[in-house]
Amino acid sequence: MSAMLFANARVVDPSQGMDEVGGVLSREGRIVAAGRAAHNQGAPDGAEIVDCGGRAVVPGLVDGRVFVGEPGAEHRETIASASRAAAAGGVTSFVMMPDTDPVIDDIALVEFALRTARDTAVVNVFPAAAITRGLAGSEMTEFGLLREAGAVAFTDGRHTISNALVMRRALTYARDFGAVIAHETEDHDLAASGVMNEGLYASWLGLPGIPREAELIPLERDLSLARLTRGRYHAAKISTAMAANAVARAKNDGADVTAGVAIHNLALNENDIGEYRTFFRLAPPLRAEEDRLAVIEALKDGTIDIVVSSHDPQDVDTKRLPFADAAAGAIGLETLLAVALRLYHNGDLTLLRLIEVLSTAPARLFGLPGGTLRSGAPADLAVVDLDAPWIVSEGDIISRSKNTCFEGARLQGKVLQTLVSGRTVHRAAGWEGK
Repeated sequence: MSAMLFANARVVDPSQGMDEVGGVLSREGRIVAAGRAAHNQGAPDGAEIVDCGGRAVVPGLVDGRVFVGEPGAEHRETIASASRAAAAGGVTSFVMMPDTDPVIDDIALVEFALRTARDTAVVNVFPAAAITRGLAGSEMTEFGLLREAGAVAFTDGRHTISNALVMRRALTYARDFGAVIAHETEDHDLAASGVMNEGLYASWLGLPGIPREAELIPLERDLSLARLTRGRYHAAKISTAMAANAVARAKNDGADVTAGVAIHNLALNENDIGEYRTFFRLAPPLRAEEDRLAVIEALKDGTIDIVVSSHDPQDVDTKRLPFADAAAGAIGLETLLAVALRLYHNGDLTLLRLIEVLSTAPARLFGLPGGTLRSGAPADLAVVDLDAPWIVSEGDIISRSKNTCFEGARLQGKVLQTLVSGRTVHRAAGWEGK
C-alpha cells in the first residue's frame, strides 16, 4: 500500500474537533496527517494524489448494530455481502449481532465469524457474543472466554432478557471484564401481539399497537441495575421521549450508561407505514412524530450517544406478507450516512456531531480501532459528496436482501470512495478523484 494524499478536502474528524479545509495523508495503511497539517506537508514522492474538489473526508463509519444471516441464513445476507453493502455506505467497521443459527454463544462461533470476515469481508467485522445461551434469557455464557476469543460486546440481539437477576449478574460479570452489555428493551407481555406504535393511527389501520411503556419499563429496570452493579450498560435502540428522559436521568445520577438509536427512528414516523407497507414494520416500531423529534433532540444534547443502521435483512418469504405477519426489520448499511445527512442539511445537527455519533462515538464505546483521522490510526475513511442527490433504487442495492425503508427516497449525500487500512474497498461509478 503506497502513500495516498486526499487533497483539497473538507476534513471532518470529531476525535480532534476538526472541521477544516486541508487533506488526509496515509502511508502503509495508517494515517500520517490530517487537516491543514497534511496540506502543509504535501505529498511524498510516488504518492497517489486524490483531488477531492472540496468534498468531505471523514473517518469511516462504525455501525454498532448489524444483523447478518451467516451462519444459518446465508440466503438473506452473508458476512461478505454485508461487508460490501457497508463499504458502499462508507461503513468501515461494524459490530455483528449474535442472532445467527447457531447462536454466537461459544468461542467456536466467535472464531468462525472472525475467520470468515478475515477471508471474505472487505471491511472490519467485530462479533458480539450472546449474553445468554441460545438467546434464551436464562443461562449466561462464558464472558471471559468469549471476550478473550474476540467478542467486543455482549447482547441478546433482538431478544429482551426478562429475568432481572440474570441481567444483574450479566452487568456484574461484564464489568469485571471491561465489557459492554448492549440490550434491546421490549416487555414481551406488554407488547403482546403488537406490530406498530400504539395510537390513533394503529386504530385506523386496525392493527394491534405496542405502547411506549413496553420499551420504558425494562429500560428503567436495566438502568436501575446499572446503578446497582456499576456495570457498563448500553441501551441498544431507544425510540421514545420517555426512554430518552430515563437515560438522561441515569446519566445525571452518574451511572455508566449509553444509548443508541436506529436511523429509521430518526428519519421516519408511524405515518410512513401508509397502507400496510411491511418494509416499515420495524423493532422498535416507528413512533409518533413527537417521539421522533424528541430522540433527535436527545441525540443533539448527548443523551443518545450513537446512531446505528440496525441492518436486518429479510427476504420475500418473511416480508411479502400481511403487515401483522411480516417479520420486523429493514436493511440500512448502504443508506445510513445519506439518511443521517438529512439531520445536517436541515440544521438539526452539525456535521461534526453527526460524524461523531456515526463513527467516533461507537468506536470509543465498543473499544474498536478507527473512528478517527489521528496520526497512526488505521486509514479507514470515506470521501463524501455532501450535496450529491440520488434516489434509492432496488436495482442498486448491494445487500442480498432488498427490504429497505427508503426505496424511491430522494437523498442528498453520496459516498464516493471508502478505504479500509488504506485500501480502496468501494468507489462510486464515475468517481476518479481528479
